[in-house]
Amino acid sequence: MQALIQTIAIAALPVILAITLHEAAHGYAARHFGDPTAWQAGRITANPLKHVDLVGTILVPAIILLLSTGGILFGWAKPVPVNFGRLHHPKSDMLWVAAAGPAANFAMLLFWAALFKLALLLPLNFFSLPMARMAEVGISINIALMVLNLFPLPPLDGGRIAVSLLPPEAAWRFAQIERFGFPILLLLLFTGVLGSLLTPVMQLVGGLIDALFQLPS
Repeated sequence: MQALIQTIAIAALPVILAITLHEAAHGYAARHFGDPTAWQAGRITANPLKHVDLVGTILVPAIILLLSTGGILFGWAKPVPVNFGRLHHPKSDMLWVAAAGPAANFAMLLFWAALFKLALLLPLNFFSLPMARMAEVGISINIALMVLNLFPLPPLDGGRIAVSLLPPEAAWRFAQIERFGFPILLLLLFTGVLGSLLTPVMQLVGGLIDALFQLPS
């Protein structure tokens, strides 16, 4: 039980920030490009209570983290409301609104990698080991969420980026997949197909971060 509490205590902050700031970034980008819906709803905030979904943000990632054998760390927050029709240029601006979430994960990835590097440079003490473990979780969760959300399947961010880039007719047809997107995603996840597709990309990103910050593999 003590080990469980320690694991949750160390993982809670990076996991919650990774998911909630991802959502807040969507809302900020939407406001920048003309849609104040998320701002009016009070969702452009780092306050996790505004974004946390009990099941998707806390329980599911915690269970996967505890039982993980190298699979995909999966979770979600309350979706930020975006009215794409209120954007200045709905089709093209959709790309930037969708990309804002993975971009936030990339920024947090760099932060946690820098913190991990700092923890390695500090003399071994009461704080350096928990700092290193927390940073490792931060690196892992942000790589996973960034790569997962760039997967080109609506309603994931990668799917919306694809809709933005495709010609109008093809974009409309591709967007129709969104109604089936979540069941498809779960099917790919639990059959192992998603992991086989994303794990090499995650390993590549992790290797690049290790090389950039000169971290141990």
